[in-house]
Amino acid sequence: MIHVTAREAQADLPKYLAEVAAGNTVVVTDHDRPVAEIRPVAQPTRQPRPIGWLKGKWELSESFFEPLPNDLLDLFEGKGEK
Repeated sequence: MIHVTAREAQADLPKYLAEVAAGNTVVVTDHDRPVAEIRPVAQPTRQPRPIGWLKGKWELSESFFEPLPNDLLDLFEGKGEK
């Protein structure tokens, strides 16, 4: 972890951004107090998740596919109690 003052960060930002790109974290301080942290952004995965990767890990209940009761549907549509 690299600690720099706000003035140093402003004066040589490309240098510190190169450090971040290399995987380092830069902490910017003001009067010896940390005020900001510049760190690498997590890169997205290069491969898409496989289809069906949770198959067999959990199950939906058959009741999930049953229609909702009318009184509950009325609540969703704003026709119920207020």
